[in-house]
Amino acid sequence: MTGVMRVDLDRFAANVAHVRRTVAPSELMLVVKDDAYGHGLGPVVRRAHREGVRWIGAFDVATGCRVRELLGADVRIFSWIAASRAEVAAAVSADLDLGVGDPALLEDVAAEARSAGARARVHLKIDTGLHRNGVRPEDWGAFIMRAAELAAEGCLDVVGVWSHIAEASDQDDDEARAVFDSAVADARAAGLSPSTLHLSASAASFARSEFRYDMVRVGAFCYGIRPAGGPGEDALGVRPVATLEAEVAHVAGTEVTISLGSLDGLPSTLGGRAMVGTPAGPRRLLAVGAESRVQGWDGAAVGDVVTVYGPGGAGESSATDLAEAIGTIGEEIAVRVSPLVPRIYAGE
Repeated sequence: MTGVMRVDLDRFAANVAHVRRTVAPSELMLVVKDDAYGHGLGPVVRRAHREGVRWIGAFDVATGCRVRELLGADVRIFSWIAASRAEVAAAVSADLDLGVGDPALLEDVAAEARSAGARARVHLKIDTGLHRNGVRPEDWGAFIMRAAELAAEGCLDVVGVWSHIAEASDQDDDEARAVFDSAVADARAAGLSPSTLHLSASAASFARSEFRYDMVRVGAFCYGIRPAGGPGEDALGVRPVATLEAEVAHVAGTEVTISLGSLDGLPSTLGGRAMVGTPAGPRRLLAVGAESRVQGWDGAAVGDVVTVYGPGGAGESSATDLAEAIGTIGEEIAVRVSPLVPRIYAGE
């Protein structure tokens, strides 16, 4: 038997509402990469749509096309990775908004739009210093002039300018924002009229209002995953949405074995470094693997439920607590839980 992940969609909706209030009047783009951060794409986007979310950040084209199938035409879907002409064609066919940070990709999108008799929506990406793709500032002038030519031709609609920031320091981010603002001004001077500017993700969108522009791309906070080394969930006003549980499979002296299985995906380095919740309160997670072991408690019995991570109701760690114990981020813990672990939804 494997573990079970319980996903509280009412709590997710509360997080989404809080994020939207915090970033208003900017719009929320809900990021759903990696199967909605391991929470399950379908239930998450359907509930988000019920709550009024109308922008989805899909990251890759395949996810974007799946969201289109799930939600239909009444949503804008932004994909910022298109790895081939075939993916570009699929994105144009599915009416996705595409992030474009490369001259060759710009030409591919234009070619596929011409072929389909469509007008593809694109968001041009300036590299503000993170170097996570995007057009370098010294190449931006030629790039936006070509985009303006293609827009005049009718195959492209340049609806946005966007970028990523490092969130390493306020000074670095301020310098990145200055590059971004300059790029937007240059795009407008070239005759483009981007209506949607977006630069910040979860942390910056909460901490610095000047980074919000028209829209913010938020994933982690909507799922209640706080930043490693940053403010806690209470300070942010969000709560973890997912709870990973496993049953006690064997009791031996001062230890119990839990039935997470060998495919759960949790890092083995968590062994000895994290606390889990038990019927008797928090206990140390001793080992992670085919036979994951936990410090025992009086009266432990086969079938008892151990909470590996969650909102803390049983004394367990959060996903970010586990991440901090091994020097990573909460998202990595969440997305590594195997899709073979069943997801059970409340509030679907």
